[in-house]
Amino acid sequence: MIPTHRSFSMTMTRLAAGLALCALMGACAVAPPEPIAASPMVAPGTIPAIPAVRGPSYESKSARKYYTRIEKEQVARGLMRVDGGGPDVPYDADDLSRNFERVALFNEYTQIGGRFVAAQTAAQLRRWEGPVRIALHFGPSLPEAQQARDKTLVQNYIKRLARVTGHPISLVSNPKRANYHVFVVSVDEQRNLGPLIKAVEPKLGAATIKEMTSLTRNNFCAVYASSTRSAPYVYASAIALIRTEHPDLMRDACYHEEIAQGLGLANDSPKARPSIFNDDEEFAFLTSHDERLLSILYDPRLRPGMTPDQARPIVARLASERAPSGSI
Repeated sequence: MIPTHRSFSMTMTRLAAGLALCALMGACAVAPPEPIAASPMVAPGTIPAIPAVRGPSYESKSARKYYTRIEKEQVARGLMRVDGGGPDVPYDADDLSRNFERVALFNEYTQIGGRFVAAQTAAQLRRWEGPVRIALHFGPSLPEAQQARDKTLVQNYIKRLARVTGHPISLVSNPKRANYHVFVVSVDEQRNLGPLIKAVEPKLGAATIKEMTSLTRNNFCAVYASSTRSAPYVYASAIALIRTEHPDLMRDACYHEEIAQGLGLANDSPKARPSIFNDDEEFAFLTSHDERLLSILYDPRLRPGMTPDQARPIVARLASERAPSGSI
């Protein structure tokens, strides 16, 4: 059966030593999170390279065929649009306001019995306050020509996100300076990522690293964002996982969605349109509607930790200011 989504996003809070991570910014009744340094850059030391593996394995070959078939089927059905929307998908201030609340102020997953389960729950506003420094980690399974292509695509996309949000977001070449790590790996390489994840995020628990390295092919791509004990609604670091088995359009779509979701738009809504924050896969790339959501998220009139009730009247004003001309 073809999955109805290409990704899932989990907002994580570090717990005390020896415990797994608690999802959804402290929603679990467990020990308080272990504090981390104000600047979560990697400590001095060697960051191991993504190990090369013999292969590709049967699992990797199967995943490549699977994703290629899904992309072809979706495009044939008119999905994974790259036009960003148009006259056929109008939206107004009310749409922006409603969609922002569902995408930024609700969680897509919750933790039940140590497992992450799809469940929509109200959440408080989360975003980055400090600069976002993104590093790309390419596995050897992605040919160098495609690595260069993807780096250019991501670099241009990050410039767009910085412009839209008004927030400092950049691509850095030295992973020790990064606080947002994007791993572009095959299924085989993903299985061996544990030491590298531990190197760039030393406080991640073993259970979370195991989850990251064990994602099945039905998880097309993923992002995990972390906060600190002292500022539980301010993102301090993030890790995204994207598969090299994806054909180009699907891989590009993962870059667009996961990097944006890791900025604070962590949920998906079936009513958000035109949007990539919608599991129907109608759009592959960030739309003008999504740019406005990000602009609202990083407006200084909103603050991390706001509840939906606190944010709602402010969001309504911000949406009115940003609505497309003639839509109100």
